[in-house]
Amino acid sequence: MTDHELDAAGIHDPALRAAYTRCRGLNARHGKTYFLATRLLPVGRRPAVHALYGFARRADDIVDDLDTTATPGERARALLALEAQLEAGLRGSGDGEPVIRALADTAGRYGIDHRHFTDFLSSMRSDLTVGGYASYEELGRYMHGSAAVIGLQMLPVLGTVVAREEAAPHAAALGVAFQLTNFLRDVGEDLDRGRLYLPAELLAAHGVDRDRFEWSRITGLPDSRITDVLRAAAAHNRAVYRAALPGLAMLAPVSRPCIRTAFVLYSGILDAIEAEGYAVLHRRAVVPRRRRAAVALDGLVRAVAVRTVRRRRADVVAAVRSDGLSRPPAAGAPAPVREDAV
Repeated sequence: MTDHELDAAGIHDPALRAAYTRCRGLNARHGKTYFLATRLLPVGRRPAVHALYGFARRADDIVDDLDTTATPGERARALLALEAQLEAGLRGSGDGEPVIRALADTAGRYGIDHRHFTDFLSSMRSDLTVGGYASYEELGRYMHGSAAVIGLQMLPVLGTVVAREEAAPHAAALGVAFQLTNFLRDVGEDLDRGRLYLPAELLAAHGVDRDRFEWSRITGLPDSRITDVLRAAAAHNRAVYRAALPGLAMLAPVSRPCIRTAFVLYSGILDAIEAEGYAVLHRRAVVPRRRRAAVALDGLVRAVAVRTVRRRRADVVAAVRSDGLSRPPAAGAPAPVREDAV
């Protein structure tokens, strides 16, 4: 499938193909939900999504990998080196590690604003020194770079049926919604890294503090006040999903099944967290495999339907052109369908 994707995307240079293949491997190994959704995109668009994910994963690994003894200073230097490679790659140097080469190529092909990448790295740098946030407003400034820009990077690849500026706020909101879900799912692991992405104001409103979270993580004991915090955070997260939802209809029809599948699966993590009694400090909540398969199948059916309509429309257009535009389609022939009506 990898060669088919690369051929469809018009990526023929052997070194560049190897770079994209590396990114695809990162997506398949680490971004299981995201990778599953990506498979629903037209094959020619998938390598770009793999490149965007691969770069984000590479930076995230520098900052968050628990299986390394790297000091904060060493992590900071590695992140600076990655940023230097990014700047050179975006200038067209053709050098750097594979994820940079693939990312630079994708940015050029789709005209992605380079500021999105620098904003992302700025938030990654803050993870090396910032362990918590006082308010949702403060957290939101961090999440602009860590999550909102991911949605904005994706828009040129996905395509829209409205002006991109109209779809942008919803795409940014969806990136934030996905990350808020990750924060809830991974709250225990993040505490192990010295971070808590639940704002201090939220904890205080329910009569707990960070020390209480760390106590629960260490002892494995529950606390009803912590459960209340997590329940409130999930409600906030669902509100962000609602803000993002109108953006799905603004995407190109061929991209909607992919993003809808990611939307349903990621928001389903909140359902799993709720079903398990908000026990995220002690175990990771996951969407049941049967549910994942059902959502993926629904997405596949939708993707096939959209592609079928596109093929029918292309056949009608080809028939009309070959006929010299002299006659209407024959009786019973399918009528052309506007892409934004699917």
